[in-house]
Amino acid sequence: MCRTHTCGELRALHIGQTVTLSGWVDRIREHKNATFIDLRDRYGSTQVVIDQTASVELKTAARNLGNEYVIQVSGSVVQRGDQQTNTKLATGDIELQVQALVILNPSRNLPFLPSSTDPVGEEVRLEHRYIDLRRQSMQQTLLLRNRLTKLIRDYMDENQFIDVETPILGRSTPEGARDYLVPSRVQENCFYALPQSPQLYKQIMMIAGYDRYYQIARCFRDEDLRADRQPEFTQLDIEMSFVDHNDVMGLIDGLMVKLAKEVLGIELQTPLPRLTYDEAMRRFGHDAPDLRFGMEIVDCTDLARQSEFQVFRSVAEAGKFVRGLCVPNGGTALARRRIDQLTAFVKDSYNAKGLAWAKIEDDGQWSGSVAKNLPTAEQLRWNATMHAKPGDLLLWVADDWTITCKALHGLRKTLGAELKLYDPKSMHFSWVVEFPMFEHDPEEQRWVAMHHPFTAAKDEHVEFLESDPSRARAKAYDLVINGFEAGGGTIRIHDSGVQSLIFKLLGMSPEMAKDRFGFLLDALQCGAPPHGGIALGLDRVVMLFAGLDNIRDVIAFPKTQKATDLMTGAPGTVDEKQLRELRIAMVKPANS
Repeated sequence: MCRTHTCGELRALHIGQTVTLSGWVDRIREHKNATFIDLRDRYGSTQVVIDQTASVELKTAARNLGNEYVIQVSGSVVQRGDQQTNTKLATGDIELQVQALVILNPSRNLPFLPSSTDPVGEEVRLEHRYIDLRRQSMQQTLLLRNRLTKLIRDYMDENQFIDVETPILGRSTPEGARDYLVPSRVQENCFYALPQSPQLYKQIMMIAGYDRYYQIARCFRDEDLRADRQPEFTQLDIEMSFVDHNDVMGLIDGLMVKLAKEVLGIELQTPLPRLTYDEAMRRFGHDAPDLRFGMEIVDCTDLARQSEFQVFRSVAEAGKFVRGLCVPNGGTALARRRIDQLTAFVKDSYNAKGLAWAKIEDDGQWSGSVAKNLPTAEQLRWNATMHAKPGDLLLWVADDWTITCKALHGLRKTLGAELKLYDPKSMHFSWVVEFPMFEHDPEEQRWVAMHHPFTAAKDEHVEFLESDPSRARAKAYDLVINGFEAGGGTIRIHDSGVQSLIFKLLGMSPEMAKDRFGFLLDALQCGAPPHGGIALGLDRVVMLFAGLDNIRDVIAFPKTQKATDLMTGAPGTVDEKQLRELRIAMVKPANS
């Protein structure tokens, strides 16, 4: 037996017992003819002692130890002295007086130590992930992930859902992100696609009569990455029959209540707050707004249309928008240099033409870039519209709707964190509903689905599908946590005729629709019930519950932003034989 107890298990009640521990050497300290070792495993840490009463062989073995050696120690559990108790450790009342020590495996010098508090670059951490995963913070995060996953499974089981696995090797049905393709050795010139989601399979499950399905599903998307995205990710995938959007959202409300209470000790009130997509864009400039603080966007276009400031008036008269933010105490907190940096930020990141600004002085009058262009009476009217008070900073972007939304959302998000307008440990859960059915792709000059092409329109908007698709709103709903989209779902189309119409609106010929989605169209004609569902990004939910801002820190073996695995070297080259079997010829890039 390699151990009788874990390194986090021993307490005062074990005093006098002979035990065996195994683990990693975390720290070694020499003190008054005694060697003290902090022995660590994922359960905790125990102090073990080799004192002057130990044999020469034992003392010699202790002197040969190094950090991260894997050792086994046996001995007696003894009480620490009154002045030696470590209240920071669960095992801090006791220590192990060693009588036998075995080095199970030595360790070479490492690029960093798991217990070190010195900062380590992410690339170094990912390259040596087996060391990084020993760090206490990483272990706590993966344990949190395990706990969240178990709570989710328990909740789904309590609500009569069944767990069904769907294929990893499926058909490529391009409509969204780029697929990862897998060549078939058996079927010449044919490819599988790794699933971007189990969307079509779970709809088939509803048509097959399994009215409550869920899966902790692995999904794959070949898309540009950022801190909260990965090429392979995990989602909680859910589908339900005979439901409307309130049923699906109510189920997730209950799940969030359970997770927030059991993991964070937070009591959530349900139903969770709801905003329409149009309201979210108008008030916050984004379809996943952070509602932990206010600082909402104010539309000043009507004021601008009557303003003496020619720049604002000309934008408004051209049918564009003048919208702004009132930054509380921003006039005091933000220096001119910082405002110049914010101006460059909206220009470089969002293609805004500029950033107009004014600080509110004690008498309510302005100082700043536009102060001289407006008389005092007009300044006071703008103050009233924007609810500004002395010490505040007013910021405006004058441009088309999309640019004002993006730029002001970026400013709001940046300044909300910078000026500490909310508690970073707080959690806010909400819904955004009634998304547009379609977005217009200017490059391809066609409509594309905002969510996916299987989304049902609101009943009263079905008539717009052919007459004016831009007006059609979807039975769609996104769960938003702290300004992140944590999940998205829709009520699905269950009528084959309507589904064919949607494919047509998206630019698919009947032949193309049959080739890509014929099995779905056929299934919809065989007694398909009304159904809908949702998928929650499990990685992102764990990241938010853990209070982190990088999704790679909640995944055991993540990829970099260039979709590479620094530990294993994936993706890598393969043998010529494998390529020949798959009938694949490598072509050098034109610029190589």
